[in-house]
Amino acid sequence: MDIAALSARLQQLLPEATIPELPNHYRGKVRDNYDLPDGRRILITTDRISAFDRPLAAIPFKGRVLTQTARYWFEQTADICPNHVLEYPDPNVVVGQRLQILPVEVVVRGYLAGTTSTSILTRYRAGQREMYGHRLPDGMRPNQALERPIITPTTKADVGGHDEPLTEAEILNRGLLSPDQWRMVSEAALALFARGQALAAERGLILADTKYEFGTDGQGRIVLADEVHTPDSSRYWFAGSYAERFAAGTVPESFDKDFLRNWVVARCDPYRDPIPEIPPDVVAEAAAVYIRAFETITGESFALPDPAEVPLERIRRNLARYM
Repeated sequence: MDIAALSARLQQLLPEATIPELPNHYRGKVRDNYDLPDGRRILITTDRISAFDRPLAAIPFKGRVLTQTARYWFEQTADICPNHVLEYPDPNVVVGQRLQILPVEVVVRGYLAGTTSTSILTRYRAGQREMYGHRLPDGMRPNQALERPIITPTTKADVGGHDEPLTEAEILNRGLLSPDQWRMVSEAALALFARGQALAAERGLILADTKYEFGTDGQGRIVLADEVHTPDSSRYWFAGSYAERFAAGTVPESFDKDFLRNWVVARCDPYRDPIPEIPPDVVAEAAAVYIRAFETITGESFALPDPAEVPLERIRRNLARYM
């Protein structure tokens, strides 16, 4: 996607999606959610981007990219685990079944990677070898493949809060999930990750790690919620350059939100310092990264909307029947 064309669209943002006519508004890190009286939930994915437990910026078309990428993956994995999707009334919107969200975020990792405080690479560099109920061997290098994918669960923090590492024993001892729920969630997460890695490989990509959110429906079934295998929830690398970069000790080529994470980390301690203002050219490049991710992952072309279109006005029109 042409950076100059995107630079001319930096005002075509959806930083928030407050619609007073819709009931029971809840604002998450990225999504604005509305609970309807009939048990459905409207999830509007905005262009907000967050990391390090705080908002960073708004990236044009990011919400559309995430919604449509998740749609691709929900459709590709529906045979593995039921998901919450009922319909897509707008490119930024999914209407889903309202679930009782489980209080554990399920992170699956296939590589020793990451930049956040909960990542296994950060902890490994700090000298830890026992983490999340797993023991990693000495002598591993950054971005090295693990012997097999592992689950590294965390608590689900509120906006501005910190996710905290968990082990299987802690999850069960604290009653966060029942043994049956943990077994079903673990099996589903590993199967979803295996499908994701296999399909990503067909597109010349490595799915290095990802996170899943599960809930239960009225019958107690485990249901996949939120998003799946998007650039926000996942770390993708380009397979063609991985071996050379790993041998050289350089960071794998990627198009996930580590692009902005790395920009911020190079300029401040994001857990302690104010986040510097992100310049327009970096915002435009980030938009291009997201669009490229969508096209590479799905094999589909991303069509920019009419330049005169105001995203929130379009969404309001498309959701009029719910108001």
